[in-house]
Amino acid sequence: MIGSPDVAIWVDADACPVPIKETLFKAAERTGIKVTLIANHPMRVPPSDQIHFIQVPQGFDVADHRLLREVASGDLVVTQDIPLASELVELGAEVVSPRGEVYSPETIKARLTMRDFMETLRASGVQSEGPAPLSNKDRQKFAAVLDRYCQQHAVRSTR
Repeated sequence: MIGSPDVAIWVDADACPVPIKETLFKAAERTGIKVTLIANHPMRVPPSDQIHFIQVPQGFDVADHRLLREVASGDLVVTQDIPLASELVELGAEVVSPRGEVYSPETIKARLTMRDFMETLRASGVQSEGPAPLSNKDRQKFAAVLDRYCQQHAVRSTR
């Protein structure tokens, strides 16, 4: 199979866990769908025509702004940044967290509200725990979402 030239997978890579990146690299090789990681610090990626890395300058939301410029409707974006996910969903991108949570027009507003609520609690001095470590269940959930996307967008080679 080779990937459809009409879609790509983009990764907000600064905070993307290594096991998720490895899953994406394997999917790119298997399906031929281009995967591009964007981060503001150097990152190693396997040598491949299907895997690309863009390093952006340091700065607030620089990687987010680059993603918003590059992503097209129908592309898949991997991010755990809820405000960025909201903007990407509005652009027509399919958005998933590294834990396999799919952000859609129906779910993103609730996620934004919860994020803002938690931010307000933290600002008022309420201590909260950070996210739990990435579990095997999270990895499996992400892999299932990725597999569905790849199956929908992979095309058979005519060669």
